[in-house]
Amino acid sequence: MEGKPRLPDPVRSAAVRAVLVVALTLVLVMAAVLCTLAGVWAALPVVLVAVAGSVVATWAVLDVWITRQVWAQRHGVVSEPSSAAREHRPRRGNRPR
Repeated sequence: MEGKPRLPDPVRSAAVRAVLVVALTLVLVMAAVLCTLAGVWAALPVVLVAVAGSVVATWAVLDVWITRQVWAQRHGVVSEPSSAAREHRPRRGNRPR
């Protein structure tokens, strides 16, 4: 697997954390929907926990983005020209003599 370089460790750990939090939040949302449809007494607490979980999941996803930006700023980014980048060629018409 030589295509993409590996993510830095702080970014990877933030991404793993975010995936786990988002997965748990999706399970909570599904439980909230099912409890609400079934009319169970636990529907209100589950809905409140699911709302709180969505706030935490949003923060976890933002944490990945912020951690990536901070890491890139502290450690620098290797800049490679894209295929659209072309060498600068001087114009043929108005050359200084």
